[in-house]
Order: sequence, then C-alpha cells, then structure tokens
Amino acid sequence: MNRQAQAAVMFLVGAAVLHAGLTDLYLRYVKAGLRPLLLAAGVVLILAALATVWYDRRSARGTDGHEHGRGAGRHAEKPEMADVAEKGDGHGHGHAHREPRVSWLMVLPLFALILVAPPALGSYSALHTGTALQAPLAYPRLPATDPLPLSVVDYAGRAAYGHGRTLGHRPVEVTGFVALGHDGTPYLVRMALNCCAADAQPVKIGLTGHIPPVLQPDAWLRVTGTYSGKRTKDPVNGVVIPFLDVTEARPVPVPHDPYDESWNN
Repeated sequence: MNRQAQAAVMFLVGAAVLHAGLTDLYLRYVKAGLRPLLLAAGVVLILAALATVWYDRRSARGTDGHEHGRGAGRHAEKPEMADVAEKGDGHGHGHAHREPRVSWLMVLPLFALILVAPPALGSYSALHTGTALQAPLAYPRLPATDPLPLSVVDYAGRAAYGHGRTLGHRPVEVTGFVALGHDGTPYLVRMALNCCAADAQPVKIGLTGHIPPVLQPDAWLRVTGTYSGKRTKDPVNGVVIPFLDVTEARPVPVPHDPYDESWNN
C-alpha cells in the first residue's frame, strides 16, 4: 500500500473514531469516561493522514524538479535507451507496481462502524458467561426515596454478601434486561464494564414473585420489589445469584448507556 492509500485509510479510521465519540455510538464499545481519549485519538489520526498526504506531495514535487533539471543532460542519451528506461526492460522493471484494488475492501468495516450501530451485549452473552458479582468493599448510605432506585450491581452485592441487612423491607427499583436460564429461571441482568465491551461481564439477579407471564429475552424491564433471601448458584462459574421478590414489572426503552460502570467508579 502506497502512502496515499495509507493516508486514506488512516483518515477513515480517524473519522470513524470521531463519529463514534461525538455520538452515543461509542458507548457500545467503551465506558463513558474514555470519550475524551477517543476524540483526541480521532483528531491525531486525521492530522497524521493530512500530514502524510502533504509530505508525499512535497516529496513528489521535489523529485519532479530534480528530474527536470537533469533533463538537459539527456540529449546525448540514445533514444532506444530512453525508451527502455521509461517502458521497462521486459521483466516488469522500470514502472511502479500498484496495490491490488481488492485490498480496498479492508475499509468496509470502517463504513460498517459509521453506518451500522451494533447492539449491546445481551442475554446470549449473559447466559454463557458466569456472573461477575464481587463482594462490595463498603455499602454506601442509601437515600430515603421510596421506591429506592438501585443498580443491578448494587442490589446484587447488598443481597448476596450483605444478606439484605442494608435493604430491610424497603421496596427497591432495578432496571436491566431479561435473560431466561436453561431451566426457565428469569434473570434481570446488566453487563458490567471495566474498560470496554470486550471485558464486559454479566451481573444477574433472579426474579421471583409477580413476574409477567410472557418474558422476551433482551427486553428491558424496570422491576419494583423487595429483598428475597432466596439464592442460587450460577451454573457457569458457581458464583451466588441473589433473587428479588417482584411486586411490579414494566417494560422500558433501552437506556442511554446499556452497560453498568458503577462497580469500578
């Protein structure tokens, strides 16, 4: 690939990164806190591409001027030798080789990134990955709201490791997507991020009580309920999964940020 082709690909990569960073698309790939770094990386790539084009053209102009200055001394060169120098020696020498056009198909994934927004990880990934629930270092004080809004990670940690002591009988409100276990057990799940979607891991809450009769995998629900002492073990990695006793469940749109970053903030 010549320098101009390299610059074109670099420009497209930078434009794709900028497009993702300036819209909500980047949330499908990395945590929200990395947005400034994405924008900076996109700007650097675009500037590097423009600098590459400028340098290549500047070098080409310098070479043309040098060759033009030497042209006056070529009058003594035999015409047939000049033809060989320009046309090649019959073995493919004397002319530049162009990159195969099929190599430009490598830029198609970039256009896919710009034009097609991939879905966030959902129930399939959640059921094939063990719950990543970790014991909290501390339990922050809860507000006096009713019902109490909690993340999936916060409720699961308080229920599994704090045995619901910080929750009491207070109603809580938790939002996540539905995953149905192989035995039909419904789970409310949120994928937790450390850095990016590549390291996303599910945190699961089992649902019991007044559960809707029809549940669609990957549908988002806002569930209201109270602490339940019921628990089970994840069949994938054996980590405990706490349950929530549901009193109300209603569908909600996919949230602005589908991932949960609360466990590493």
